[in-house]
Amino acid sequence: MASDYAARLPCHVTNHVTVSGDCWLLAAVSSLCGHKDLLYRVVPPNQSFQKDYCGAFVFNFWQYGEWVEIIVDDRLPTYYNKLVFMHSADNTEFWTPLIEKAYAKLVGSYEALKGGATSEAMEDFTGGVTEVFDFRQNVPKNLWQIMQRAFDRDSLMGCSIEASPGEMEAELANGLIIGHAYSITSVKMIEISTNNKTGKIPMVRIRNPWGNECEWKGAWSDKSQQWKFITPEERQRIGLTFTEDGEFWMSFQDFTKNYQKLEICNLGPDSMSSNSIVSVDSNAGLLSQTPRTNKKKWEQTNHLGSWRKHVNAGGCRNFLDTFWTNPQYRVEVIDADEEDDDNCGTLIVALMQKGRRKLRKEGVTLLTIGYAIYRLKDPDCGPLDLNFFKYNASVAKAPAFINLREVCGRHKLSPGHYCIVPSSFEPGEQADFLLRIFSEKPNVSAEIDEATAITRKPASSLSPVLSLFPQTMDITPEREEETASLREAFRKLAGEDMEIDAYELREILNAAFKKEFKFEGFMEDTCRGMVAMMDVDQSGKLGYEEFRQLWNDVKLWKAVFKKFDKDESNTFNSYELRQALRATGYTVSNATFNTLVMRYSHQDGLMYFDDFLRCVIRMKTMFETFEDMKSPTGKAEFSLDQFIQTTMYS
Repeated sequence: MASDYAARLPCHVTNHVTVSGDCWLLAAVSSLCGHKDLLYRVVPPNQSFQKDYCGAFVFNFWQYGEWVEIIVDDRLPTYYNKLVFMHSADNTEFWTPLIEKAYAKLVGSYEALKGGATSEAMEDFTGGVTEVFDFRQNVPKNLWQIMQRAFDRDSLMGCSIEASPGEMEAELANGLIIGHAYSITSVKMIEISTNNKTGKIPMVRIRNPWGNECEWKGAWSDKSQQWKFITPEERQRIGLTFTEDGEFWMSFQDFTKNYQKLEICNLGPDSMSSNSIVSVDSNAGLLSQTPRTNKKKWEQTNHLGSWRKHVNAGGCRNFLDTFWTNPQYRVEVIDADEEDDDNCGTLIVALMQKGRRKLRKEGVTLLTIGYAIYRLKDPDCGPLDLNFFKYNASVAKAPAFINLREVCGRHKLSPGHYCIVPSSFEPGEQADFLLRIFSEKPNVSAEIDEATAITRKPASSLSPVLSLFPQTMDITPEREEETASLREAFRKLAGEDMEIDAYELREILNAAFKKEFKFEGFMEDTCRGMVAMMDVDQSGKLGYEEFRQLWNDVKLWKAVFKKFDKDESNTFNSYELRQALRATGYTVSNATFNTLVMRYSHQDGLMYFDDFLRCVIRMKTMFETFEDMKSPTGKAEFSLDQFIQTTMYS
């Protein structure tokens, strides 16, 4: 168990500056060209301007866990008969502007393509997950091994040099362009031979998507003298060419010194390239696949979730009182990585916020998001509560809370069970998200949730709860003199039939509780629900014994309300509600809890005593009805009539 100080270390925010224009998209397209199997999944090859031409083309993009088909016509924006946006060097080749148009349709408009990160497009082309390495902060000691393994897995890679707004796409003395996205096309150990010695040097091949003479001018550039140390056979093996095509080689050392950011898009099961090779029959225009036996792939699990204001948008760890309400996901690290001797497994965790680029024209911006990872002592525990996070520090977390579509981190963890808590930086921020977990070994992950259930039987409704409250708080069954007083009050209101309806019950409750709570009194609907809960014969009225049992329940609920209304505001927020429900004997799933908050809280997210009573009354009635209808299999079957009667009358 970590110290309270360690658990309170603050979360930090990083503001991301995106690459200008749409060269981020161009760099991703450039990377895609080097992987024909990936390319032909995005751009189906059996399309042309001749055979079966219909004026429209089909493209496929990955979006938040599924592949989406986008159809566009062939009308492209031009200015003085020249294409305005993306185009190929060959003026008879149109697949690049068409894929750009399809992608613009996917995200909302051409305007929505202004400014972005290469990683975003690479993921939408592959379904992979992108790691971002900032060399200004840290160059991992094993970066070369990471890049080699990424290249072996057919990962897409991009790099760039950050620039301030006034320096965008300016050329440096070494030939590199700042504020511009490049793609990495090869990572190899190259054999060199000099008069004195031979050996291997780590090299990176990089492509400028402009495809022109703007290339690296330093060591190992096209005109560099170092190439004389490479044999003709080695030149052929690495596919060396010296043309002004925007592609060039750099030593790994120069690469890390001159570039500032590296993006690696790791391919998973959603990516065709991870387990197959695609070929195209040029005569038939057909795509075929053959199994790939020599390539490794990442194992992947996906979780769709959301942050909802007043429900589970708890903000980051800086906001301790609400952080515990965020969605929580259990993951297991089963075994150590291959070829490692550190007894640790690798997890790549990626948290993506959904649909924000498309809503940019409506003023919606990217939230600042991140995540934290905690080790679990009990793999079968329920949702972690406030006390857990108060006294336990995270074992890993996102590189930073950042305003990107996705934040991603690589973590080395010892085998065991962990909890991942995704969150926005500020509490109360609402968004949908996709959490993806990549591992080299299979992992089992799921949302940490509670089963909707009664934790104690109604017959013992008070005894397990008594220990929660001070002895001075009156939640015990009434004493003899109180019973007589209660019976007399009931008799005066009930009249000769000794039964009361919902309106008479309202008079009794208002007289008793308006003195204790600042509210307008019980709503008629609340009192009807109370009568329905206790009215076994469905007469619409309560006899004295039914009323007395109800009175004891209301006393319990009042005590619970006071116990968890810590600021004595006579209201609950949704975070207090969950604790209160547990105290009254109910656990609810995350989905059911969201429904209760939406149904019983006000616009400001607050719940008054009357609202709380309506909530627990409905819960108790529904639970008891279910128990009465439950079969030995643990399920209840309702006819349509029974379902309507149950939900309407309760």
